[in-house]
Amino acid sequence: MSYLSLSTWSLHRNLGPLHWTVWDEGEKKHRVQIEPQPETVKLVDLPAVLASKGFKAFEICHFHFPNTESDYLQALRSACKEANIKLHTLLIDYGDLTTDDEVRRDADMQFIKEWIDIAGAVGAERVRVIAGDADPGDEEALARSSHYLNELVEYGKTKGVGIITENFRSLTSTADNCLEIVRSSNEQIGLTTDFGNFGGPTKYEEIAKILPYSESVHAKANFDSEGLPDEEEFRKCLDLLAPANYDGSLTLIYDGPGDMWEGIDRVRKIVETYL
Repeated sequence: MSYLSLSTWSLHRNLGPLHWTVWDEGEKKHRVQIEPQPETVKLVDLPAVLASKGFKAFEICHFHFPNTESDYLQALRSACKEANIKLHTLLIDYGDLTTDDEVRRDADMQFIKEWIDIAGAVGAERVRVIAGDADPGDEEALARSSHYLNELVEYGKTKGVGIITENFRSLTSTADNCLEIVRSSNEQIGLTTDFGNFGGPTKYEEIAKILPYSESVHAKANFDSEGLPDEEEFRKCLDLLAPANYDGSLTLIYDGPGDMWEGIDRVRKIVETYL
């Protein structure tokens, strides 16, 4: 049976500064750019807050970690255990496995492996790795991404962490590419289906193709200028869950204006009718 989860992206204006990872082409190294945000709730306190609101799991974006010291990771892991809430996925929101710049690709692979280490330490069940920024029609890039994702699968096994990717960014903007990556790993790589990341006239067909291979769903609606979801369109996406026999996490995504908790509640009221 499906259950409620929440991405920390849905609280990105509430969890303090965002630590964005960027590639410095001149220095050929990673840098962190800090985007100030208010901290109305600490990440380490979030598991208890979410459990009190009836969530069973959550996902953390890597840029929300205020630090990755061992003591902090253990404290966050303990907070999840005490709240009896599952850290379903650590979302690694940086990396391009399809770049033909070997220096950057090697650095990105090392970066991702370090976050797999962090995921293992904090108790995350899996990490979401971006498949790549290459054009979806670039077959060499697709093969390159599959190769490195499979390498990460083997590395993840040593840390007890699964590897998934998502219909996110250019390479996986088609269902066929998502499925090719899954098949190339003998289905060891899972998927996150984000309702908001496919578009156009084939959107629902594309979602339906990848749902059976998905380990999580990002339940993201289209929002108007007041933060109200397009309920009719959102339900068209949610109606695809049952035919796919999907029974995993439904991770609420709110990125509209206004109070984020209020926006989350508006999404939740719709999603709860599918639990």
